[in-house]
Amino acid sequence: MEPQSFSRQVSLCMAMQTIIHCGPISRASISKQTGLSKQTVSELVRILEDEGWVRETGRTSGHVGRTATTYELVPDSAYMAAVDLGGTKLRVAIVDLAGSVAAEVVAPTHPEGGQAVARQIGELVAAAVAEGRIDHAKIRQTVVGCPGVPDQATGAVRYAPNIAGIDGIDFRSAVEAATGTQTLLENDVNLAVLGEQWLGAGQGVDHLAFIALGTGIGAGLIVNGMLLRGATGAAGELGYLPFGADPFEAESLRVGAFERVTATHGIRSAYQEATGRSLTVPAIFDAAATGDAAALAILERVARQLARAVATLGAVIAPTTVILGGSIGARPELIAATKAELVRCFPFPIHVVPSLLGDHAALSGAVAIGLTELHTALFAQSTPGAVVTLPVPKSGLIPSAAE
Repeated sequence: MEPQSFSRQVSLCMAMQTIIHCGPISRASISKQTGLSKQTVSELVRILEDEGWVRETGRTSGHVGRTATTYELVPDSAYMAAVDLGGTKLRVAIVDLAGSVAAEVVAPTHPEGGQAVARQIGELVAAAVAEGRIDHAKIRQTVVGCPGVPDQATGAVRYAPNIAGIDGIDFRSAVEAATGTQTLLENDVNLAVLGEQWLGAGQGVDHLAFIALGTGIGAGLIVNGMLLRGATGAAGELGYLPFGADPFEAESLRVGAFERVTATHGIRSAYQEATGRSLTVPAIFDAAATGDAAALAILERVARQLARAVATLGAVIAPTTVILGGSIGARPELIAATKAELVRCFPFPIHVVPSLLGDHAALSGAVAIGLTELHTALFAQSTPGAVVTLPVPKSGLIPSAAE
């Protein structure tokens, strides 16, 4: 890139970022905040307005009676699709450039997995686009959060036993074909920790872990402010911690020794073995609340194992905060029991808190990654030195207290 072009692109990104975060804002205020000359700002704003990214919002009074035109982002000038793919449920949100959710749809995950799930993602994106009355051509990219480890070289997703067939195909290309958009795959718990750092319980925390416990168990890890994926992309696959069950058994190699005793199947199997009755996990929690001895013993064991996992993270990456989420991990009684067990087995303080974003955590992380890449591509063109930060969305990603 030529020096003049490089400088102009950085300046364009600075002006756009200022409008995004401070709009409605006048050209004089943009100049003051960025240090760019008023002439340069006027040229940049004209470019952004001509291309449809910003618009006039009105006029504001100056200090001596003069007025100035103000500008703001045009949120619906481009969109992205954020997808949270789970073993039982598939959630799709269409998000505008300001980070607000324009439409959201949820459906049971297609039981056939593989290509059927890829087609389903395309169908749900189309349904959400129709619901939000959005021009599909404005959907610039799709980010899919999925269980397991996305293989960025082949497009397959490894170690996701709850969704059949996505390990044996180029799943990323299948989703791209189904949606007609460029697609990024990322582990769902990695997205959850990014979502919580952006909008949830981990805001501003540079050493952070998110543990999702439900059908399976996994962790998203942020160290020194950066997402930790590891050499194979499998960092945080807590299900394979070599304790809880015998790690040398074949079943432990398939789903993980730790997951076998802490996740849904392990809890239900333990209760049925103890009582002869088959209950769902929520029913087992309800039974514990009424004093059921078997349920209490099982949940105490799960809390002890979960504390052990938190202590393991504490010994290896030393997070200041660990967020617990998922259908099981977010249960307040389990969080309280885990915190009590943690102080008995680990000497250093770790702040253990519940997720604030709930089932929108991974979706929020998908938006964080997708919008950052989209803003970078549109306004910075991947120029070194051009800094992109995201606004806090006005609606859709942060659950209300009622939810």
